[in-house]
Amino acid sequence: MTKTANIYKPFKVTLEKVIEESPLIKTFVFVPEKEFRFQTGEFIELTLDGIGEAPFTPSSSPLVTDRFDVTVMKAGYMTEKMHRLQPGAILGVRGPYGRGYPVEQFIDKEILILSGGCGLAPIRSLLYTLIDMKDKLRKVTLCYGSKTPEDCVYKPLFSQLDSMDKFETLRTVDYADKYWEEHVGVATVLLDHVKVDLSNAVAVVCGPPVMMKFGTMKLLEMGFPEHLIYLSMEKNMSCGLGKCGHCMLGKYFVCRDGPVFTYDEIKDQPDIW
Repeated sequence: MTKTANIYKPFKVTLEKVIEESPLIKTFVFVPEKEFRFQTGEFIELTLDGIGEAPFTPSSSPLVTDRFDVTVMKAGYMTEKMHRLQPGAILGVRGPYGRGYPVEQFIDKEILILSGGCGLAPIRSLLYTLIDMKDKLRKVTLCYGSKTPEDCVYKPLFSQLDSMDKFETLRTVDYADKYWEEHVGVATVLLDHVKVDLSNAVAVVCGPPVMMKFGTMKLLEMGFPEHLIYLSMEKNMSCGLGKCGHCMLGKYFVCRDGPVFTYDEIKDQPDIW
């Protein structure tokens, strides 16, 4: 894992390309000034000079070290400024930080992934990792929900996964248009259409807090053990170093001890959702 010598000092990255995923979500492709390595599920602190700094989880493959993607929903002051950026812009990056997905524990198992909205960003990085190690896996099922068909991100990714052995995708929207031919309803409805060998499976959940709450409850009802449900608890992270306390989750600092936790690790902490 490559980290900066001074943990407070960002290194430079250049914005190479901007991809519009949906009306509110864009993917930014950055070229770092030096080789950049991270593990899937780890996060970075992205600095926009004169504006501020915010944490994001790379959405690209950890196997690519000469560029990386960050997918950003326009939801506040800094993200609005980011959505105005043009190729050639210079930004700063600290990291990577945190604890990512323990993919070595996924070997020879079925992986059921539940995601919604921009929560598919960290999952995209995980999926690229799972594609690379697919010969060591039994099956990967991705269940994804968005508000409308237009809000569905990474549309080409679903076609790519559906064309591959061992991968299956299911999508749903809250509000369908006349062209939508897939499921309608919240993301958790997709779990009713999934067949999984619970004796040899793990689950991954990443998305809006309400989806993560009810998705986790549904997975428990299905019979998933608490220690095999992996949650990406990214809300409220700020400094990335466990110093400011904004992301405290009971006894944990999400930025330092997570952002990936198993449900049994955090289930007794207050206000986890």
